[in-house]
This record gives sequence, structure tokens and C-alpha cells, in this order.
Amino acid sequence: MRYYLLAAAISAVVSFALSLLAWRLGTKYRLAPKIRERDVHTNPTPRLGGVAMFAGIVIALLSAWLIFPLISGVDYFRLVFAEPGHILAILGAALIIVVIGVIDDLFDLDWMTKLAGQIIAAGLLAWQGVQLVSLPIGGITIGSSYMSLILTVFAVVLVMNAVNFIDGLDGLVAGVTIIANGVFFIYSFILSSSSGSEFEYFNLAALITAVLIGACVGFLPLNWHPARLFMGDAGALLTGLLMATSAVSVTGAINPGATDKSTLLPVFIPILLPLAILIVPLLDFSLAVLRRVSAGKSPFSADRKHLHHRLLDMGHSHFHAVLIFYGWTAVVSVGCLLFFFLPPHLVVVFLVAGLVVCAALTLAPLSRRKRVEIAVQNAPRESIANVGVDRYDPLDQAGRRASSAPKPSREEERQTVTALRSATGPAPSLPESGARSEPSPRSEPGSRPESVSRPAESVSRPESASRPESASRTESERHA
Repeated sequence: MRYYLLAAAISAVVSFALSLLAWRLGTKYRLAPKIRERDVHTNPTPRLGGVAMFAGIVIALLSAWLIFPLISGVDYFRLVFAEPGHILAILGAALIIVVIGVIDDLFDLDWMTKLAGQIIAAGLLAWQGVQLVSLPIGGITIGSSYMSLILTVFAVVLVMNAVNFIDGLDGLVAGVTIIANGVFFIYSFILSSSSGSEFEYFNLAALITAVLIGACVGFLPLNWHPARLFMGDAGALLTGLLMATSAVSVTGAINPGATDKSTLLPVFIPILLPLAILIVPLLDFSLAVLRRVSAGKSPFSADRKHLHHRLLDMGHSHFHAVLIFYGWTAVVSVGCLLFFFLPPHLVVVFLVAGLVVCAALTLAPLSRRKRVEIAVQNAPRESIANVGVDRYDPLDQAGRRASSAPKPSREEERQTVTALRSATGPAPSLPESGARSEPSPRSEPGSRPESVSRPAESVSRPESASRPESASRTESERHA
């Protein structure tokens, strides 16, 4: 275990040092691309983090190959590097992906060129033997080498794009990768340790997972919100490539026929766990493809309707949206792994409880915003005419006109609510039915509208939608 930790530490240190260098160079030479309409950030930010991650991974793998035997006196990773073609194919595929990603980050390649590069990289892996050989579903063996190659290329390209699709918030991909691969490392380590041989502890999947975790740990400090550096397509595609490679190397190496019925469930873990740790990226990818194809667009065309965009639009802050993604990933992946250690009924209880909590946290801003809307709708109109509450009242015609404008920030909401209170006294109580009632001159104290979460910050606000100088500006002044 300590040599896995050493490999991860080397990857983390190199990745952090080079990420810091990439940030400084990118800032000095203005290598940050222009902000696109779908971007969440508002300041141009360099996207060279993927290069630093790649360097950390390469140096960690070469250290395990060439330096670790000199340190320990025993080549523990000799089974991993017994077929150097596999390692060279992984490094070659990673290099192709990083080059394609960097060019895309700087010059914005078309989707067909990027897809061609992904297929070439995945094909290199499969051609050198890193491919699916069997599936742990009733002892199914893939029929031919051509079918094995096609399935491997499809799986690798799918995972790369799925991970790339969720790369829209600071720290999202790096954090999800750390959580998911941490679970997958534990699984692969347990699976290899069951062989009884000391050298079987050291396998390709566990080593790739360890160095990938290290690279993300080293990169995350500069990518945490507000990010100073992005991993870009180079980093997101590289992360997806290595996650797919580790999953393929484990899944394809298992012999389903050698497992008895008493351990039937663990046999399916190689299929279930990769899906579990990729549940969020795969869900976002599937929804995006269906959405774009149904609209008559290319499945790789860009839009602003990914899951992280929707969380921001619901009212989550950037930080809360990222934590929600972490929560969904942790619950599903850890729950899947727990089948190794706990009775199935306890695991089901854990999964159900975890998913209910995640769903409640995900939907919480909707209830808070609805309470604010109802409170505003029931406030006396003659007393709040100059407060500017139209944006909080979607039932009002002015509110419908304002809904097309950028949503107010939390500070704007607080200013509006403060002005509303100064004009009407305490906020009105919420009706039990939730229906709109007639204005009345008196109102009872109710819930605090300030509790509403920050709405979407994903689009740059025009000057007309910036923070008002005072909360008591008239409608004509606000829209002038």
C-alpha cells in the first residue's frame, strides 16, 4: 500500500508545482480563452491544468517503473510492467488526448476532429491489449478480437466524453474523480489481495487509479472556487481516459467462471462499480445527447443545459452545486462497494437514505424560492410599488417580462426584501394553500425571504442588471 501512496504523492506534488507554473505563465502571457456564453465563470481563466496533471501522472508511472525497485530492493510492480506495451500504449493515448485537448482549449476545434482524436487514442489502447476480454455476466466471453476492440473503443470514448461534459464548475471534475477513484482503488486492491500473492497486490488498475487521484489532489487547490486554473478539455478527457482504462483492465481481467455462486454479487461489481462511480457524468451525457438529438442538433454541440447549469438555475450557489455532485457520487459509489462488506439489506437501506438526503438537498432551493414568491404575491401592492418585486412574482405580467433578464443576486434580493419591510413592516405570512390572495392592509410575520439561495451566476450580467444603488429605486429607474 505504501508504494501506491508514494506514487500518488509524486503525482500530486508534480501536478501541484506545474499547475502553479501553468497558472503564472497563463496569466502572464494571457493564454486564457474568451468567455463563452455557456461558461459559468466571469473572468478569463487559463486552461492548462491538464498539462500539469499529465506530467504528474507520467512522472509517477515512470518512478514506479524505474525508481521504486531501487528504493525497495524488490520490484513489486514487476507484474504491472511485465508487458511494457500496455504502459506505453496508455502513455501514448494520454499524450494524444492532451495534445488534442490543449489545441481545443486554445483554438476551439470542431467536434469531429476531437472525436477522431479520441477514437485514435482508444484504438491505441485496444490494439496494445488493454481491452475487454470477458464480461462477468454469466461467464460471457466476448466473441472475437474485433468485437473486443470495438467495445473497448466505444467504452473509452463514452467515458471520456461523459467526464468532459460535467467539467463546468470549479473543482467539480477533480473532486468527483477523487471520490470515485478512491472507491475504485479500494475495490481493485481488495480484488487483487484475494489472490494471496504479495505481487498480485500491485496491478495496473490500482496503479493508474492511484496516480490519477494524486494528480487531481495536486490540481484541486488551484481549481477550487474561485478557480485560478482550469484543467480544460486536456485534463477532463485525460481523466476520463484513465478512469476508463482502469475499469477496462479490471473488468477484462476477471474470469467469471472461476467464481462460485456464494460470491455471485461481487462478480457483478466490475460492471456495477464503473457505472456507479460514473453515474453523474453518464447521466449528464445521456440527457445531453437526447436533448440535442431531439432538437435536430449534433450530440456534441454545446449548450447551457447541463446538470450543473440546472443546479445553478434552481438557486444553488456554485459551492453548493459542487457539493451536491460530490454527494451523489459518494452515495452511489460507496453503496455499490459496501456489497463487499455488508448484508444486501443494509446496503439498500444506506442507498435509499443517502439518495433521499441528496434529493432533498438538490430540491431545497425550489421550496425556498417559492416561499419568497408567495410572500411577495400576498404583500399589499400599493405599499410596495416602488420596491421592484416584479422579478420575484412570476404570476405578475411584469414578472414574466423580467424573467427573461438575468436573475437577481442574493444581495439584490436582500435589498429588495429590506425595502419591502420598510414599506410594509414585517414580511407577510404564507397562506396554507399557497394560492394568491387579495391584497390586504395588514399582514402577519412570516418566513424570512432572505433565506432564498443565490440564483444562477453562470451568465455575465449586463450593466442594466447589475446591483442597484439602493433598494428603493423605481421601476422606471431600474429599467432605464
